[in-house]
Amino acid sequence: MPRILTGWQPDAGLRAAARSRAVLLGALACAAPAGATDLAIVGARIIPAPDAAPIGNGVILVDDGRIEAVGSAGEVAVPDGVPRLEVDGQVIVAGFWNSHMHLLGEAYKDVARQPAGRLAAVLQEQYGHWGFTTVFDLASFGGDAPALKRRIEAGEVRGPRVLSVGMPFFPLDGTPVYTRQLLEEAGVPSPEVASAEEGRARAIRQLDEGLDGVKLFTGAILGRDGVKLMDAPVAAAVGRVARAPGKPVFAHPTTVRGMEIAIDGGANVLAHTTPADGPWSDGIVARLVRDDVAVVPTLAMFEIEIRREQAPPAVVERFVGNGQQQVAALAAAGGTVLFGTDAGYVEAFDTTRELQLLAATGLDWRQILASLTTAPAGFFGEGAQRGRIEPGAVADLVILGASPEQDATAFADVVHTLRGGKSIYSREAGAGPSR
Repeated sequence: MPRILTGWQPDAGLRAAARSRAVLLGALACAAPAGATDLAIVGARIIPAPDAAPIGNGVILVDDGRIEAVGSAGEVAVPDGVPRLEVDGQVIVAGFWNSHMHLLGEAYKDVARQPAGRLAAVLQEQYGHWGFTTVFDLASFGGDAPALKRRIEAGEVRGPRVLSVGMPFFPLDGTPVYTRQLLEEAGVPSPEVASAEEGRARAIRQLDEGLDGVKLFTGAILGRDGVKLMDAPVAAAVGRVARAPGKPVFAHPTTVRGMEIAIDGGANVLAHTTPADGPWSDGIVARLVRDDVAVVPTLAMFEIEIRREQAPPAVVERFVGNGQQQVAALAAAGGTVLFGTDAGYVEAFDTTRELQLLAATGLDWRQILASLTTAPAGFFGEGAQRGRIEPGAVADLVILGASPEQDATAFADVVHTLRGGKSIYSREAGAGPSR
């Protein structure tokens, strides 16, 4: 199946650059000193976590970027003089994670010198708009990801928190067909790995540069030449480097055999399902669960790509259906599903279609919320700080215009996105707290 399983789109940034002229909407950040309540969000239905009972007419107090208190209006008093954000009739959930996206294209080139407002506008439109407070870049070229991470962490650029694997690891003679033009435009050599020692050395170097994990292409699509598998010793060498300090090992498997190489090599996240290989067997699913390997479905990406190949509707339905069966089987067996879009490769920043396809697998709204919040926070070692609305947690919050309890696509109906208690998106121009 040609170029439908993942990668990057060479012209993705050209359209993203056009959006960079958007004006940053809203500002909910307050200048109160540490130790004082910064913000009170009042009047919403709060869903603290997928496994928690909703709170009606709720109040959240934010202090220095963290949740100070949460409860009903009868339980939590708002101190005098504290800025209030009135969100009557809206729903609040924890901030979302996009566990598969890409910092690619013109919008993310030379980020160290780009105007902060321009970068913030792009990040707002592409990710803040859809509720993402943390995004995981699963491959980018040119070394700009660490610079963007630093600018966001320093507060210079307002946007979601960025985690990144930087340059991926390709098999020797296995540069995916859809990355070749992008590599040429970036002026960088293909990140193919010739030996286990070469892979180990580069993994050490990339993690020393401040990156947050590694990504293996254990199955790389070569177009008409089929799929090139990564040598198992190379995958294992890179995986050991990342796993030693507790960093995640992502894998692009393409096929079931690519999955096996990935898992044997220590991968703990599959960046995609493998719909070209048909439904997963009970044995495959059992191994994923036993070895605690999470899966990012990216179902909408598959649908977009196979339609781009002008496949008949029946083929599209069968292909996407295979991916849905794989997700459903993993979830039913107690495995971990992480939400991701592959945005930056495909121009699908709107999460609505991915939500529809996930709901059609049989996942209920609580399971989908978990894939956006508690599952990634826990899987990536941050369950004590993120993923739930509770005292002491980071105030990463999404305010929705409708309830996902009736329709999971409400997770795309984002009114405000706050990271650390500060706005990174508001669809209400000029919206902010009142005093």
